[in-house]
Amino acid sequence: MTLKKTNILLLILSVMATAGGAWYFFYSPATKPAKDFVLEEILPEVGTIAVTISTTGVVKPKNRLEIKPAINGRIEEIRVREGDHVKQGQVVARMSSTERAALLDAALGQGESMDYWQDVYKATPLMSPIDGEVIVRAVEPGQTVTTQDAVIVLSDRLIVGAQMDETDIGMVRPGQKAVISLDAYPNSAVAGVVDHIAYESTVVNNVTVYEVDILPGTLPDFFRSGMSANVDVTVKEQENALLVPVDALIEENGEKKLLVKPAGANTPVETVVSTGLANTEQVAITSGIDPDTVVVIRRQHYELPAGQTGGNPFSPFGSRKKPQGK
Repeated sequence: MTLKKTNILLLILSVMATAGGAWYFFYSPATKPAKDFVLEEILPEVGTIAVTISTTGVVKPKNRLEIKPAINGRIEEIRVREGDHVKQGQVVARMSSTERAALLDAALGQGESMDYWQDVYKATPLMSPIDGEVIVRAVEPGQTVTTQDAVIVLSDRLIVGAQMDETDIGMVRPGQKAVISLDAYPNSAVAGVVDHIAYESTVVNNVTVYEVDILPGTLPDFFRSGMSANVDVTVKEQENALLVPVDALIEENGEKKLLVKPAGANTPVETVVSTGLANTEQVAITSGIDPDTVVVIRRQHYELPAGQTGGNPFSPFGSRKKPQGK
C-alpha cells in the first residue's frame, strides 16, 4: 500500500470515528436526557447592561512627526533615546554641514586643534517642534544624512486605530467608552474613549471599514507603536436595569414571556414582559416583573453514560472511563 493510500485510509477512519462519536453522544439511549429539562430558580439582578461592538486595531501615533535636517551633512551628536519625552524647542541632535564636516576632518588630519574650528564653525542644532515622545531614533553619531532622511521620529501621544465594519459604524459616536486590550498584554485592559471617526472608508479583505481612533485615558508604559489590540466600544448602556439571563426569555406569537413562580405557588406560570437592551448574556426587563419575582429558567439536562466522566465525545479516542474499583 502506498503512502498516499495509507494517508487516505487514515483520514477516512478518523472521519468515521468522529461521526460515530457524535451519533453515540446525541442518539445513544445512555445520553438521552434523564428528563426533558430541569428548572432553575433565580431572582432578577439589578445592574448595568451594555451593548458593545468588538473589533481589532493597531497602536499608532495620533500625530507622527519626522525631524529631518535642513542641510546635508553628518550627525555629530544625538541627545535623546527612544522613549524619551521632549519639549518643544529642545535640541535633540547636532550635525555638521558637508562643508563643516570636510573642514573638521581636514584639520584633524593635519594635526590642527579641533577646538578652534569647532568654535568658528558651529554645529547645526536639530530641535523638537512639539512636545512629544521619541518613538524612533533612526541614526547614530557619525552617519551622513540628507534632507530626505528622518533623524528622529516623534509622537505627540499613542492611540489605537480600530477597524470598524460599515454595518456597525452607524452606532459609534465620539465620546463613547471603550476598553482596549493588547495581544501582548491580554490581562491589562485600558479604558479609553472614541476620539475620531474617519470620513473615508477603506476596503480590507473585501469588507468596507472605517478607522476609528480610540484615545486611551491613561497611557501605560508598555504601549508601543505597532502593537495589535482588541477594542470593545460601548454603544448603548442602561443603568439600574432589571436583568435576567437571555435563555430565560420565551418568545411566542410575537410576545415575550418569562416563566415565573408566584409567591406560595408550586407551579411556575408564564407572564408577558417588556424588554429593553439585550446582549449575548443578559436582557433588561422593563415591565412585567419586579426585583422580588422568582424567575424560572428551563434548561435541557443530559446525563453522561454510566461509568463515564467528562471528555470530548467527538474525540476518535472516546470519552474517559472511570477507573473500576477492585
